[in-house]
Amino acid sequence: MSHYVEDPDLSVAWGRALQLVTQPGRSEVGSLTVAVTGFAEDGAVLERPAIRRSLDVVLRGRRKQSVETVANTIFPSALWNPAASRQQLFDRYLRIAPKLRRLRANTHGTYFERMISGGPTGQANQLDFAISTYTGRGGVRRSVLQVGIFNPGLDHSAAALRGFPCLQHVTFAPIDGGLHVNAFYATQYMIERAYGNYLGLCRLGQFVAREMAIPLARLTCLVGIAERDGTVGDLRPVLAQVQRAIERADEE
Repeated sequence: MSHYVEDPDLSVAWGRALQLVTQPGRSEVGSLTVAVTGFAEDGAVLERPAIRRSLDVVLRGRRKQSVETVANTIFPSALWNPAASRQQLFDRYLRIAPKLRRLRANTHGTYFERMISGGPTGQANQLDFAISTYTGRGGVRRSVLQVGIFNPGLDHSAAALRGFPCLQHVTFAPIDGGLHVNAFYATQYMIERAYGNYLGLCRLGQFVAREMAIPLARLTCLVGIAERDGTVGDLRPVLAQVQRAIERADEE
């Protein structure tokens, strides 16, 4: 069984990955790589709305966060005005960050807040540091274009369940005139989180690509352990939508 999935369409890529963890006798996959490669001229990712709607129905029935809510934990797209400076986005987020931290789901922090903090002295905003370093001069060392999420001093814990942060780090790789975004997760729930994670990472890439003035070319998400957090029976409507979309994609 291949543990590598690639598709231009985010919904189909997620669906193919979901099929891997719903095979008979299987509930998880190790070392899963999912790549999304289809983006509009403005960087928006390609999706199949029927698949996302079907997943959201399952999530509502389980009283879980919607795909959009999960995506916003990685990139708060509603706060971003592409015509304004990126500092406006950072300022808007920091104004609401205290309120977000009071939510039970954010007890240990939020992904985007980690991305815009924790950097070097005098340049705490990691995301801004990466972008400004790239745009500030030619020939920048590309390994500087990354943001760290996992903080051992805060996050190493022997607790049986913790949740945050499953996303460990994100790198931005300018290659062949386009931006490749790479993200690593130690573990990932394929139903509750994966679709929203991919969507949020694509939107983060859209933002960074615009700031770097290069097109977004690819998102690659590497997962140490991808888990099927639910029964196959609960997922039958979603899997049916996925199969139809995959059959159409294979015909195109």
